[in-house]
Amino acid sequence: MERFTHLILDYLIASGFASSTAKALNLLTLLVVSLVIIFCVEYAARFILVKAFNQFAKKTKTKLDDIIVSNKLLKNVAHFIPLYFALKIIPYVFADFLPIGDLVEKGLDLFYIILILWIIKSVLNTLRDYAQLFPNLRDIPLNSYIQVFMIFAWISGFMVGYSYVTGTPIWKFFTVLGAASAVIILIFKDTILGFVASIQVSVNDMVRVGDWITFGKHGADGDVIEITLATVKIQNFDKTITTIPTYALISDSFKNWRGMEDSGGRRIKRALIIKQNSIRYLTEEDLQHLSKIELIAPYLQSRQQEIDKYNTQHGINKEVLVNGRNLTNIGVFQKYADVYLHHHSAINKEMMMMVRQLAPTPQGLPLEIYAFSRDREWKNYEYIMGDIFDHLIAAIPYFNLELFELPDNKDQRFKKPVDKPTPIE
Repeated sequence: MERFTHLILDYLIASGFASSTAKALNLLTLLVVSLVIIFCVEYAARFILVKAFNQFAKKTKTKLDDIIVSNKLLKNVAHFIPLYFALKIIPYVFADFLPIGDLVEKGLDLFYIILILWIIKSVLNTLRDYAQLFPNLRDIPLNSYIQVFMIFAWISGFMVGYSYVTGTPIWKFFTVLGAASAVIILIFKDTILGFVASIQVSVNDMVRVGDWITFGKHGADGDVIEITLATVKIQNFDKTITTIPTYALISDSFKNWRGMEDSGGRRIKRALIIKQNSIRYLTEEDLQHLSKIELIAPYLQSRQQEIDKYNTQHGINKEVLVNGRNLTNIGVFQKYADVYLHHHSAINKEMMMMVRQLAPTPQGLPLEIYAFSRDREWKNYEYIMGDIFDHLIAAIPYFNLELFELPDNKDQRFKKPVDKPTPIE
């Protein structure tokens, strides 16, 4: 290697150049030659490791090799070979300029530490992406753990590098860190809170990637697409992205719709407001008319027989309808709505299903439909709910009931009479 060190030095001195000038020109020549060799080694390493592996990955059906390529793991590993070669030849290139050689060598050693950190990150990202292929590991916030690990890795790398460059013992860093712990906690407050929150979210299984959550405080209503150490990204249904702090999942209240999506149905809970002055007892004529409705004909027959038997046994005077037991139009319509839900193919019959009266309001008597649709997809759910209430709203007049509706300017009941002009004689 001594012949390489003095590649053209002896020739320049023999040609009459001063010793210092000859050494400088010799150094410049060695640098050019070394850079060309390092570039060739770099190209060869990348061609053999990276390009060859990329071609191999395209031909295989496995996902792991594709993940390795996407995270540039081999590309970072390929840098090791020219870096190792550069560290070996630096002492010979700068043999005549040792102080400069020491600085360059320390710079390469620092790059060596950074390269190790890059490789560690590529390995962790590869493991994370590969873990996402398994359903059991898909919901673990691995990004948070990787970010925490890399924070400590970069801090450790910085301490090692600084210790190597300055010659300061590494244990002194821990003394300084102990004294500056309050400042460090203040600087990394969000990171610490996010790390603790991500662990709690993972352990308690509060939120997973893909969950539909509603977070009113932050205006978020959509699917979770990413959980990291500091933030949670939510893609709203209008395709906008809302970013909230991870620790907000612990400190604030939000709604997770996963339970609904994992269940056998999606809840329908909506009321029809019936005008109370349209509620009345049913006469014989009304019963004959309603008996033509097939869904409740059997119910009317059996129920009326039971009522007639009770009234007869107790000698009830039925000249006045309020005496004894009677059917009402609201009660029969409530039964009709219940039977209609039981016959509706889109309603899950294994889950809670009922039609109930709520407390009367100034607007009227709310008749609430409570059931669960089989289809949980939003679009289909809205169609099913619309189909049910279209039918019930259209059926209400058959029971001589009326829905409450605020009057508009076409409502004749609220129009003031207009004075007619006096005819001219």
